[in-house]
Amino acid sequence: MHKNDSRPLLAALSLATLSVTAAGPVFADETSPVAVVDTMEKNFGVHPGQRRNHTKGVCAAGTFTATQDARQLTRSPVFSGKPVPVVARFSIAGGRPNMPDTARNPRGMALRFSLPDGGEHMMAMLHTPVFGVATPAAFLENLQAASPDPATGKPDPEKQKAFAAAHPETKGQADFLKANNPPASYASTPYYSLHAFRFENRAKQVRYVRWQFVPQDGTRFLDDAALTGTPPDFLEAALKSRIAQGPIRWDMVVTFAEAGDTLTDPTVPWPEGRKQQRIGTLELKSVSAQAGGDCEKVNFDPMVMSDGVAASDDPVLRFRSAAYAVSFGRRLSDAPAK
Repeated sequence: MHKNDSRPLLAALSLATLSVTAAGPVFADETSPVAVVDTMEKNFGVHPGQRRNHTKGVCAAGTFTATQDARQLTRSPVFSGKPVPVVARFSIAGGRPNMPDTARNPRGMALRFSLPDGGEHMMAMLHTPVFGVATPAAFLENLQAASPDPATGKPDPEKQKAFAAAHPETKGQADFLKANNPPASYASTPYYSLHAFRFENRAKQVRYVRWQFVPQDGTRFLDDAALTGTPPDFLEAALKSRIAQGPIRWDMVVTFAEAGDTLTDPTVPWPEGRKQQRIGTLELKSVSAQAGGDCEKVNFDPMVMSDGVAASDDPVLRFRSAAYAVSFGRRLSDAPAK
């Protein structure tokens, strides 16, 4: 598959229960990915050639090397134990290219693994341990509640309060963002899979897992003084400064599901004490600006996976693929000619 080919993204739509209307595919809860992207454009404006969400970002590259034990969990070539080339993208949630780096928004780390057979495997993670909504419909409702009021140009606070009251599941992510200042660096925060995934090894033994990438630099958030005095565009410069000192590394740690743990609701954390295992290390060796960088035109669809790793039935995970495909198509079609 070519890295900028949208066909796998569209094929992934068949993995979810949907129908097709004039507005595009519609999922079982009648949420249209087109409506989601339309609402993002309403809220943030259209910035030709750029992502509709997580617009502001920076590219990086390096390798991922799995531990020997990882092969006991999955037959995926990502976890062969040999170094796998990786293109990474760090970003901040929101659809504006000038989103301030001090905003209390989720940070993202997306990875594209280039496999020996020419295939690819994608991951798309956030720095919050849980996601903000449990269904595609709630995701759309949240965007609609945040749409600017024509009279004021700002979201209606009453609509946002009503949404929060109707969706108490949003509290987990909201509380995390409220309790923690933004990360001091893209290199000093964990990133979480949010969703459950199915690992299967060569003996066809199956385990469900969630994972996180734990920074070897340690976890650091901005202190209150830095929050008010830090420039709005410090994250890219900080990442470039850090990489000049040497490679940046994260350990990939999986958490194993036990009976009763949800596999379909990314807003619910699994209980403390679940078995964990380190299964590899991500090492990034270079950083570059997003414009013209290796990550710029990659669509980091988390439903693009290699044999041995599969999606759970989490509806948000499966919906992300469809929404990404819509956004990807639009930014390719409206990109300025070069």
